[in-house]
Amino acid sequence: MPKMKTHRGAAKRVKLTGTGKLKRSKAYTSHILNKKTPKRKRNLRKATEVSSSDLKRVRKLLPYL
Repeated sequence: MPKMKTHRGAAKRVKLTGTGKLKRSKAYTSHILNKKTPKRKRNLRKATEVSSSDLKRVRKLLPYL
């Protein structure tokens, strides 16, 4: 059986933490920042974990991660 291909778009967006969880950056940070409060923009900078409901789908895209 041939090797599975990694989904390159997903690989660029997700990283593995030391404990084996998947880390991702938050959305809504690229433009239209005037109407967003400083607190909201500050919290969007922080990375977060991939939610448990999406984990199965993301793992399928990244078989070797």
